[in-house]
Amino acid sequence: MARTIATVITVAVLLGVLALMYRSWRGRGRRDAALPAGYPLPVDAGAELASVAVFYVATTLRGRPLERLNISGLGFRARARLAVTEAGVMLVLAGEETVFIPGAAIQVLEDATYAIDRVVEPDGLLLLGWRLAGPTTGASRVDEPQTVDSYFRVLDPSDRVKLNDAIRTIAADALRPATHDESEA
Repeated sequence: MARTIATVITVAVLLGVLALMYRSWRGRGRRDAALPAGYPLPVDAGAELASVAVFYVATTLRGRPLERLNISGLGFRARARLAVTEAGVMLVLAGEETVFIPGAAIQVLEDATYAIDRVVEPDGLLLLGWRLAGPTTGASRVDEPQTVDSYFRVLDPSDRVKLNDAIRTIAADALRPATHDESEA
């Protein structure tokens, strides 16, 4: 009898936790529903500079690597292909529409060690910081575009340099380090 009661309590607690997780994810989906997943695909993306297999980890608000966004097409981890063209970066996630990020929207390209539930060796993730298309509502003011960080694990380490070089080529102005001390302004 005691074993049956313990089993029932355990099952009830697990079902309660699952219900809360589901409710949370749905709430996050409503919160992020207005956020666009990339930009419209260009008619001519230009020549392909690099194309590598990656594991897409997550997209988060800038500086909040533990808060996943539930943006349509970018809400779940997946195997993907990251293609860099003259026009920008195309993220092709398995089973999702292609997400396009123009070179002008890219702000940050750096290494990372963790995001959400993924912790790897030091600098094992690639962080691509970019501005979402158009003004958004939510955490920022309506007239400011939201900035996000997308995290990737490059499957073949030899492709990492090729990918970094290609992204730096199309977003050279955005990724150039500041030439003045901002504390003097």
